Amino acid sequence: MRILVTGAAGQVGSEVVAELERRAAERVRGGRWYIAATTRAQLDVSSRDSVLAAVASAEPQVIIHPAAWTAVDACEADPDRAFRINALGTRHVAEAARLVGAHVCYLSTDYVFDGRSERPYNEWDEPAPTSVYGRSKLGGERELDRSATIVRTAWVNGRQGPNMAKTVLRLAQQSETLRFVDDQRGSPTVASDLAAKVVDLALSRRPGTYHVTNQGETTWYGFAREVLRIAGADPGRVEPIATADLVPSRPARRSACSVLDNAALRLAGDELLPRWEESLARLVSELLGD
Repeated sequence: MRILVTGAAGQVGSEVVAELERRAAERVRGGRWYIAATTRAQLDVSSRDSVLAAVASAEPQVIIHPAAWTAVDACEADPDRAFRINALGTRHVAEAARLVGAHVCYLSTDYVFDGRSERPYNEWDEPAPTSVYGRSKLGGERELDRSATIVRTAWVNGRQGPNMAKTVLRLAQQSETLRFVDDQRGSPTVASDLAAKVVDLALSRRPGTYHVTNQGETTWYGFAREVLRIAGADPGRVEPIATADLVPSRPARRSACSVLDNAALRLAGDELLPRWEESLARLVSELLGD
């Protein structure tokens, strides 16, 4: 088995590589796995020549493609860069995959929806992104063949890169009172849990779109309170505010509802990820070095 991973140093990509290496080490028979873990410095997906050369060299049977520009607010200021990396870059990956007959698994986002739904979004709901980031990631989805795997996720927190769990822990060291919005709902997702399901779907070459998040939902206010509780601090230090009261305001519109119904997995009888509180407790302990 030969597998190529883009964005291998990122929050999700690094966990995908770790999961692949763990499974490869556990294999007793059936041949070795060759894992080509490419970081942004090693593979610029916006360069067609670079992508074609890397894929031709590795000759992967599966390409897992989490590489993206995920700076949501920065994307608003530079839409060309967002589309060059997230949409055109995925076109390059899809083209290279066709040349070697590789299956592609692409990481997408809840930002492809407008966030106005009163219920969780399932895989068959019509996308309607309201931000440059969301439009560029939907552009990436549309570059893929019908046989590809698309994994949409939301509110990801992990050991690598910036994320909200790290932000809460940092702010708790700097200020007695923390303020987080209580009018945005989502399902916090731990990157290692997500990576394990991504690897399952990619290696089994499951076609179609899948929503993959930890189960349950909360607001960022509820999330911040839970982080403090796990860390042994007082959750009462967190105060709720409205998105409209954020100072400064955010350039990219935030969704009132980012909750993704993992309907495709659930209806197929697949095991869903654990509840977000359970996985967050593990992550926070790791971040604190416990």
